[in-house]
Amino acid sequence: MAAPYIIGLTGGVACGKSTLAASLAERFSNLYDGLTVERVGTDGFLYPNAVLAGRGVLDRKGFPETYDRAGLLAALDQVRAGMAAFPGYSHTLYDIDPALSRTLERPDILLVEGLGLDASVPFDSLIYLDARRSDQEAWYVARFIDFCGQARDDDQSFYARFRHLDSEAVRRLAAQVWFQVNLPNLRAHIEPVRRLADLVVRKRSDHSISSIRGCRSPGSRLTDGRPPPSHR
Repeated sequence: MAAPYIIGLTGGVACGKSTLAASLAERFSNLYDGLTVERVGTDGFLYPNAVLAGRGVLDRKGFPETYDRAGLLAALDQVRAGMAAFPGYSHTLYDIDPALSRTLERPDILLVEGLGLDASVPFDSLIYLDARRSDQEAWYVARFIDFCGQARDDDQSFYARFRHLDSEAVRRLAAQVWFQVNLPNLRAHIEPVRRLADLVVRKRSDHSISSIRGCRSPGSRLTDGRPPPSHR
């Protein structure tokens, strides 16, 4: 049995990485009969909040040092060989959720989406999801507001702690988090990956795709039109 073809998908916070990964998974499944396609997120490899708090980096969640990089690399090695466990993350809890952990057995294609990805992670291909910084900020703020709205009836939600804030205060808080955490991370650690990607997918403010630019890397097979080598 051939090893899975592993595709990394990265880009800024709230850019729509999960949505694109789901669309690609569906597309691949429809293209080739019997092809097994799975997708996982790097959020599952964030250290738990208790660990981040103990290290004094909880307010830097999403930066490279907040990920269990060794755990991610080990899981990718294991899934290439056969079976691997992938931990899950809940945006509602804002923490690792053991109930979302999944065990995968060597799919034909594995899509790995999220932050913490770069050329040093052994992918067969890497996709970068790009957009204007102003659009990314707007998407993040909208998502934050949506999470706060959902928390009105969910005491377990991390965002329930913001119930006392009015809508304008929530918007200001979201913008503050963007400028203090997400934007610096985007500039320093996420955007530099763009030049290393095999494909750069550019989005408009309405989330539609404006362009797809191929940057073929040595050994990459994502842009040559052939099916993955593990296709059975």
